[in-house]
Amino acid sequence: MEFENLVKLIQAVSDSELTQFAYRENGVNISMKKEKKQKLVTVNGSDAAGMLDLTQLELEGETALPDKKGGHAEGNVVKSPLVGTFYSAQDPGSEPFVKVGDTVSKGQVLGIVEAMKLMNEIESDYAGTVKEVLVSNEEVVEFGQPLFVIG
Repeated sequence: MEFENLVKLIQAVSDSELTQFAYRENGVNISMKKEKKQKLVTVNGSDAAGMLDLTQLELEGETALPDKKGGHAEGNVVKSPLVGTFYSAQDPGSEPFVKVGDTVSKGQVLGIVEAMKLMNEIESDYAGTVKEVLVSNEEVVEFGQPLFVIG
């Protein structure tokens, strides 16, 4: 596919109501996914436990994600900029770049996403403390998928 046609395709998907699009031609695979903002819904009583499976809740510039204990980890979310395989360390025997509780600075490497044999460093857009690591080492991640919560 020519670059100009690719740009037109990206623009058409961006302008549409589609949330996911895949295209295959002559061994070339293109996959696009865009996020929709979800609304925070307050539920009282026992129905609340079943409602906490929302992927992401937008709250005044910060994001609250359901944590593993059923509460919310509040802070800034670092998302995957592309589809690929997430690696928490430089190589298999090394310590992870960051762990929960670590203090990070803006621009610090948090992990790597491998896409098409290219290693892409994921840098923090925020300074703060790592509150959550939302993916496991060698997990396949999607574009826009939350990876870390920095508070």
